[in-house]
Amino acid sequence: MATIPHLFQPMVLRGLQTRNRIVISPMCQYSAHDGHLDDWHLVHLGRFATGGAGIVFTEATAVQKAGRITHGCPGLWADSQIAGHSRVAQFALQNGAIPAIQLGHAGRKAGMQRPWFGNGPLNDEDTARGDIGWTPLGPTAEPVAEGWPVPDQMSRAQIAGLVEDFVSAAQRALAAGYKIAEIHGAHGYLLHSFLSPLSNTRTDEYGGGLAGRMRLALEITQAVRDVWPDTLPLFFRTSAVDGVPEGWSLEDTVTLAHALKKIGVDVMDCSSSGIGGSATAGATQKRQPGFQVEYAARVRTDAELASMAVGLITHPQQAEEILTEGRADLIAIGREALVNPMWGLHAAQALGHDTAYETWPTQSGWWLANRQKTSDFYQAD
Repeated sequence: MATIPHLFQPMVLRGLQTRNRIVISPMCQYSAHDGHLDDWHLVHLGRFATGGAGIVFTEATAVQKAGRITHGCPGLWADSQIAGHSRVAQFALQNGAIPAIQLGHAGRKAGMQRPWFGNGPLNDEDTARGDIGWTPLGPTAEPVAEGWPVPDQMSRAQIAGLVEDFVSAAQRALAAGYKIAEIHGAHGYLLHSFLSPLSNTRTDEYGGGLAGRMRLALEITQAVRDVWPDTLPLFFRTSAVDGVPEGWSLEDTVTLAHALKKIGVDVMDCSSSGIGGSATAGATQKRQPGFQVEYAARVRTDAELASMAVGLITHPQQAEEILTEGRADLIAIGREALVNPMWGLHAAQALGHDTAYETWPTQSGWWLANRQKTSDFYQAD
């Protein structure tokens, strides 16, 4: 019997079992309307489920209206938003994928332009389009960069309200049918801005040393874990490094991973950078294939916590080697899936796991298998 490639070996996560180790990473579409998902999101995410991924993440979803990255970002701050999410989650389940959601708050980066309008702070042209700015929130009143809006420094009351809103959003996500929740603590958004010494210069219990800067992330994660069923897994996305010596470090990430593991986090999703600009800005490390895998490997080894590798993983053999070498437990595919939504099914063929279209949706696999028989006949002849 042929050995199953690591990429296609199921993984047990609490009461779930994935069909493989392929995860579609959260990718913002900037196309929601007042926080609601629509047909675009159903088709966009649904194609990854039919394309063979084991877990499909809905993009960063705001727990507060003021926590959206842009006017086009989805939310779960209201019950009316559950229905759109439910369509996405149910379609994924019906097609063999586990639906997952990333919950977050954009913090100092809230209320910025959609990328195709500039990816910067909102201006008069955006206002004319109807994208009117609002005052963002942060650990201090320091803006993310020069020319950006000055945020309100969060009070203790606002922090307490944020924790409650994460809990409410998690409960709505559960009602929508999501089976995995991920807390977004990366890319310069609110939780990352509390974690990083570059942005958090508070002197109260939510600032100062590492323990103080981790407090908000841990309080929110604990509160969500308390309402997220014991049978369902919880992920946490981190920017494992800020990319500058005086910033958040990989050693800090390992310390955070130990604390998250005690709370009940099941997987750390290891990205990097973004504290002072766009989601991928500020890294000193060269962006090359698998450039962030070392972060997932360190978390997996040092914290003994399952990890997910993400970042320029584009080829099936590359993904297989990462898993075979024990450097991560899950492989997240992002922009490569936009090029090829059926990346998972093609990876199964490339690794010899499915050469007869048996794992493809019946509606297309039947046709393709018959085409292959015809092709084999002519090649043999």
